[in-house]
Amino acid sequence: MFSRDVVLGALAVEVASLDAVLWGLSEEEAVVGTRCAPWDVAALAAHTVRAMLQVEPMLVGEPAVTGGALVSAGEYYRPDVRFSAEVNAHRVGSAVEAAARRTDAGESGRLLRGRWSPLVARLAAEPVDRVVVTRHGDRMLLSDFLVTRVVESVLHGLDLADALGRDPWVCGGALDVVRGLLFGEADPAVVEEVVPGALSGREAGVAAVRSVTGRGGGVSRGAWEGAGVRFLALG
Repeated sequence: MFSRDVVLGALAVEVASLDAVLWGLSEEEAVVGTRCAPWDVAALAAHTVRAMLQVEPMLVGEPAVTGGALVSAGEYYRPDVRFSAEVNAHRVGSAVEAAARRTDAGESGRLLRGRWSPLVARLAAEPVDRVVVTRHGDRMLLSDFLVTRVVESVLHGLDLADALGRDPWVCGGALDVVRGLLFGEADPAVVEEVVPGALSGREAGVAAVRSVTGRGGGVSRGAWEGAGVRFLALG
């Protein structure tokens, strides 16, 4: 769907924006609640940074060359055991624990800044057909897995921006990647009827992404189903 260079470029801008926000967090901001209850800003930041760095262990060792069909970025968000009550409880609890152990509000920002630069350099050097295995056992092209990291950065970036009372910082490239995943197989005419400008404008695009992923927007699921958008299973 998107080339490695396009996805990495979008991810780099998103991570830079996230880094700037997290680096400057105050203690008062860190304990503000978010829509991702029971996470406060510190816990959501810890989860988001972990999501950005999740690809690190996947690059260890030789690529998996056998093991079944490849999973696409869209199929990664299918509603199976990865979003079960047990897995969700671990996902939520680990971020809460990480936030509770922090030394100060900027800890997640420092972690991201310290590890992202060498990671992105390695990602850029991997062959275009590099296959990785996710923690859920999916075999994916590295480029497709990185699309899911753009999704995580955009959606949780919206969650953080809303909690902190800031304007969304999503960049155009990342928004295009998420729009491609959600609306790429939809009827563009119907999508534009539901939210005019959803496929081309920034403000309308952000509103449409919010709506399809359960972050407000005032559009019914039925309207989106009629357009044929892709709904993602999200924890």
